[in-house]
Amino acid sequence: IHKRTHTLVTSRRQVEGTGQLAANRYKKRPKPLDKYDGLIVEVAQRHSVDVALIKAVIHTESYFNHKAISRAGASGLMQLMPATAKLYGVGARDLHDPTSNLEAGVKHLRYLLKKYPRNLKHALAAYNAGEKAVYYYNGIPPYKETRNYVQKVLHFREFYRTIN
Repeated sequence: IHKRTHTLVTSRRQVEGTGQLAANRYKKRPKPLDKYDGLIVEVAQRHSVDVALIKAVIHTESYFNHKAISRAGASGLMQLMPATAKLYGVGARDLHDPTSNLEAGVKHLRYLLKKYPRNLKHALAAYNAGEKAVYYYNGIPPYKETRNYVQKVLHFREFYRTIN
């Protein structure tokens, strides 16, 4: 574990029998957030999406790193796949542009929230695993990554509601 950014936190709570490791960086407001705070609020208001939810998705997806690239090929703050970004008019060159990526990501999130009304968990699962997976399993897919993703986003949404 890198000593500068992470520290071990002991806990009595057991998660899947392995105990819980927590990174210190998840306990406080991320420094890169200040850089994008105004942009996030502006885009959230324009598309009528909860600011805390957008911050939680970005925190979980890229930890506010606009240059982030996943193993699957998702890029930018909101970790958009190139095909999804293209649907919202964002080209491959603009995937790492914070404004374009955030705009397309929030549009996509808003689309999913409308597709799954009154079911935030399904919308978040679709953002992570894809709409087809949510449709096929008639709910949150049984993928460990997706189930953890949904829980993390919900946790961070509460975190951002309290610090705003």
